[in-house]
Amino acid sequence: MSNQSDPAGPQKFERYLVPLLIGLAVFIFLSSQFPIGANDPRTVTYTEVKSRIERGDVSAATLETNAIVVELRNPTDTGQDRLRAITPQQTDPELLPLLEEAGVTITAEEPQSPSVLLAFLPWIAIVAFYLWLSRRMTGGGMGGGLPGGLGDFMDGRASKPTEPTRKITFADVAGQDTAKREVSELVEFLRDPDRFQRVGATVPHGVLLMGPPGTGKTLLARALAGEADVPFFSTSGSEFIEVFVGVGAGRVRKMFEEARKKAPAIIFIDELDSIGRTRGTGLGGGHDEREQTLNQILAELDGFTAREAVVVLAATNRPDVLDPALLRPGRFDRHVTLSLPDKVARRAILDVHAKNLPMCADVDLDQVAAGTPGFSGADLKNLLNEAAITAARRSGSDIAPADLDEARDKVMMGTLRTLAIQPDEKHRLAVHEAGHTAAAYYDPDADPLYKVTIIPRGRSLGSTHTLPENERHTLPEAYLRGQLTTLLAGRAAEKRLLGSVSSGADDDIRRATALARSMVARWGMDPDIGPVDLRDSDEHPFLGQQMAQPRGFADETAGRVDRSVMALLQAAETQATALIDAHRDQIRMLVARLEAEETLDLVQIRECLDEDRKVRPFVAPGKAADPETAR
Repeated sequence: MSNQSDPAGPQKFERYLVPLLIGLAVFIFLSSQFPIGANDPRTVTYTEVKSRIERGDVSAATLETNAIVVELRNPTDTGQDRLRAITPQQTDPELLPLLEEAGVTITAEEPQSPSVLLAFLPWIAIVAFYLWLSRRMTGGGMGGGLPGGLGDFMDGRASKPTEPTRKITFADVAGQDTAKREVSELVEFLRDPDRFQRVGATVPHGVLLMGPPGTGKTLLARALAGEADVPFFSTSGSEFIEVFVGVGAGRVRKMFEEARKKAPAIIFIDELDSIGRTRGTGLGGGHDEREQTLNQILAELDGFTAREAVVVLAATNRPDVLDPALLRPGRFDRHVTLSLPDKVARRAILDVHAKNLPMCADVDLDQVAAGTPGFSGADLKNLLNEAAITAARRSGSDIAPADLDEARDKVMMGTLRTLAIQPDEKHRLAVHEAGHTAAAYYDPDADPLYKVTIIPRGRSLGSTHTLPENERHTLPEAYLRGQLTTLLAGRAAEKRLLGSVSSGADDDIRRATALARSMVARWGMDPDIGPVDLRDSDEHPFLGQQMAQPRGFADETAGRVDRSVMALLQAAETQATALIDAHRDQIRMLVARLEAEETLDLVQIRECLDEDRKVRPFVAPGKAADPETAR
């Protein structure tokens, strides 16, 4: 049995102590003023009391201020021997003679003055209620006491170290070896700060973790605290922003004070950009509370002494908007970038998240890692969770490769849709996707094909999947031109095999145009324009989103860029058309098989498009050969 006291018990007792005392005082006062007994007089009319007196039934009478209480000589069967009646407002001159004539013993009570306690009882109740409410709001004082009070509001949850359900170490952070090396020396500093201080070494107190969402910034901070086995104060930048000016600065002071008391310790501030935006630019609305909070953080970072073993970690995916004062030496002067994992790192992340999952023996995590380029650690964890959910829906005992494939399609393209697609529209869709597939298959610089499908998912009616063998960190011009040809091959297939085009190439044209514009305006791949930065907007450093900015070049130059982009797209369309014409028979066979089976893997694609194989008309089970296909 545990001997530790429960702090909630005294707090709960203190919360209800004042109301209980008020209620008890009111009860005692009312009991003294209005005693309750078994022999209380029964209230009757004044006429009945006079009748009783006249008949001689009354032995004694007590005259009160506005009432008379009489005692009966012979009580009734109910046992009631006392009667009470309210006397008339005008004194009855016949009452006293009537009582004397009947021989009644008369007693008169002195008029009672109003009770002092009764006069002050409302004020006492008001003052007691105010004291109780004030104590509840302040939580027994600004430092703590009752939960949910003003003290807790001023402190915020960041002033209390968080305890994870299990200890997290660097072994739980996969795929970020460079970032782990950057922060690993902080572990030694937190474990034995005196060893560094004896030689005058000052370890950075501020470390800024930068990277796209889901790359493990918070996980790395928790792992650092777990490796060093020190208290971990975790909060978000939005926790410091409140309606009342000064609350955020107060929370910052409280958090740093608590961390210094428990040093060595780690403070982690997530989403630092919500309070650390550049001052005086209008970003973030120019909120006074935000700027006061930022000023307090700057002051606290400057206030560390050499003997205070407190490390402040902050995470953001918008380092471009942070105030320069945050990034100068002495504050967040060490910057650690967490990038999206490559193929090897993705495999390591999958191993971490899959070690407690029941996987089939034929599951190939290398193939899963290769087929998820651009996925973050959080995306990969979600992928495995979706695969587990898919396995549970089919009542399976383990996760099969088909579950992972379904989860990958769901995460990348969306949920499966059931649409009533007409036969002619399905045929056009198959032609469109067959064009993409053929262009990717015959292009030696393209990524290897994985599968092609005409099953609608999310916003897409069909898709062609490739599986990169190696991570690409630079994109050669030949590869980019092949991508343009592949993107426009679906439209070219519709035009050459069906005689018309449709709106199905909308997304292909948009992506091809963006890629061609990047080739001309960013990467200098047009020989006439040359290596000049002619972008209309800047790109977010991590999210890849375009951020508007004024154009810094002439309209004539913009026109030249547009003409170069159009020339690239037209050349790609010409190349795609020539490819469709050169492999018309193979593509028709692919179209027929895709219509029949809806999803084809690489082996089935190769059976249709391999030029070394004899082209035979594909006939779906139960159907006759299509003359157009066999032509």
